[in-house]
Amino acid sequence: MLNNGTLLLVGCGKMGGAMLQGWLDRGLKGSQVAIVDPSARADYMQTFVDDGVQAVETLADLGKSFLPDYILFAVKPQMIDSAITDYQNYARQGTVFLSVIAGKQISFFEKHLGTDAAIVRTMPNTPAAVSRGMTVLYGNQNISKEQADACEELMAAVGETAWLDSEEQIDAVTGVSGSGPAYIFYLAECLAQAGVDAGLPKELARKLADTTVSGAGELLRLSNDSPSQLRINVTSPNGTTQAALDVLMAADGLQPVMNKAVAAAANRSRELL
Repeated sequence: MLNNGTLLLVGCGKMGGAMLQGWLDRGLKGSQVAIVDPSARADYMQTFVDDGVQAVETLADLGKSFLPDYILFAVKPQMIDSAITDYQNYARQGTVFLSVIAGKQISFFEKHLGTDAAIVRTMPNTPAAVSRGMTVLYGNQNISKEQADACEELMAAVGETAWLDSEEQIDAVTGVSGSGPAYIFYLAECLAQAGVDAGLPKELARKLADTTVSGAGELLRLSNDSPSQLRINVTSPNGTTQAALDVLMAADGLQPVMNKAVAAAANRSRELL
């Protein structure tokens, strides 16, 4: 991974830590990585340090000996506003900048790093924490094919990847995969509550719902069949599943509700810019 290139991870919280662990598991050497994070001395960082990763609390602590080929920003949106100018000097060295920061467009980074900077905006989702994430990427005109491939490989360490045709599509992505895990978790909540209302004990209903949702997701991931075909496979004509689907697939059923939910999330994403 990255051949002999170097990477600076700015922010090593849940998302940053998951990505870093994925990179190390895929063969990236600890000596190729440095972390800038106020919690660099925390106990949970020690496992990375033991692997040879350099961890410092501030960019000033890093010194000038580590020259990153890639810098990945994984901090909260409100933190990058005051920190971004500290990385201007790296832009003149041909470094590629990646961002997993929600709501920060490429124009924000170009404003502070320069229009010649190579920048890739990405949006992973929370299943990245268990290497089952979905990440979309969009790069500016300064990204080479080789750099784009390297960025994709980095993000593939925590799940599947896809490139967007335009940055504007990120708002729709937010509505589908960015916020999507919450929809699935709520589905599990609702399914469990429906079981309780049908007479099941609370703990059993939750176990049935959680296992059904996670198991169905894994079946979908591993199967070559489409979601529609998998649905058909489990639906007997005039059977119990068909009775339930007649409700969910009605004109006022799940699809129009999901359309409204995704549209609401996408619209909110636009408002946050």
